[in-house]
Amino acid sequence: MIAFWIAAAGLSAATAGLVLRGAARARPVDDAQARLEPHRRRLAEVERLAIDGLLAQTELKAARAEAGRGLLAAADQAETWARDGATPRKAVVIAVGAACVAAVGLYVAVGKPEMADQPYAKRVAEWKAADPSTLEPAKIAAVLEGVAAERPTDPEPLAFLAKARAAAGDLPGAEAALRKAVRLAPKRGDLWSLLGETFVMESKGQVGADAKLAFGEALRVAPNDIRARYYLGRGKVADGDVAGGVADWRALAASLPANDPGRAALAQEIAQVEASGRLPSDQQAANENPQVQGMIAGMVEGLAARLAQSPDDPDGWVRLVRAYAVLGESAKRDAALASATARFKDQPKVLSALRQAADTPPQKITTP
Repeated sequence: MIAFWIAAAGLSAATAGLVLRGAARARPVDDAQARLEPHRRRLAEVERLAIDGLLAQTELKAARAEAGRGLLAAADQAETWARDGATPRKAVVIAVGAACVAAVGLYVAVGKPEMADQPYAKRVAEWKAADPSTLEPAKIAAVLEGVAAERPTDPEPLAFLAKARAAAGDLPGAEAALRKAVRLAPKRGDLWSLLGETFVMESKGQVGADAKLAFGEALRVAPNDIRARYYLGRGKVADGDVAGGVADWRALAASLPANDPGRAALAQEIAQVEASGRLPSDQQAANENPQVQGMIAGMVEGLAARLAQSPDDPDGWVRLVRAYAVLGESAKRDAALASATARFKDQPKVLSALRQAADTPPQKITTP
């Protein structure tokens, strides 16, 4: 890396020197002759016409006066740009060279020239091996892009990829992943409803034509899809059919389990709409991104499946226990902890790491 910066500094200094050298050898720009020449030719033409007797005396005087005025005006406007001496140019070259040397010295002092390059593929591999609950959505998306490429006929990685991209703020990328997913699995209602929700997000909460088509397709293949039923009801309210939208919502609420937290939230929204006759301005389509919680849960289950096949991985068990703890899956956390404790009972360091992982407090993973 240090060799690169030294080479870059040298090239910069050499380029600056060549530019200044060319400027030093340039001829002065003198536009006086160029400006005056046309007027001189015009005056000479007037004199030639006079000698040939083609101009009367009065015309000759007028032509001479006109040509003379043009010549004087051009002479007043003419400028000569003289080049500077050698001293200023040398000062500029020295300043450029000093700046390059200072830049390299500063990098050596405060940078890390000994650090090896970090290819993107290597970083993705490191993210893939890390605890999913510790990764940012953009990094999770990078990992899932590789998984989706390895399984081109499987829509599941594309669904998780869409959720990760949406959580990272890349809604067009989420839409593209879901379009591929529904082409692979056109009878998956959850994929169609996720695509519709992504359209809603892209349109800032409006249930537009594309979203309605996607939700309609979701209900065609999965009539009880909760997301599609909710948004289509919301679309009716937004379009002025308040009674129809509320009726759809009431039917949806009745189909939810009594202890489902979504039922209480929907009942509250119904009450607000009935009171005002319109959607609350502070609720933009219940604007949650596709749930990152579910995406991470899927990745964690993948880790659990891998450990079931290859259980001799203490770091993997620690990550799994911590991930369950972060997600609030206490039963799964305890089961994984028990399995790992039995397997690594003779390794105190691993047991300590497992206990610390199990004590990780649950976190609510929110979307932008």
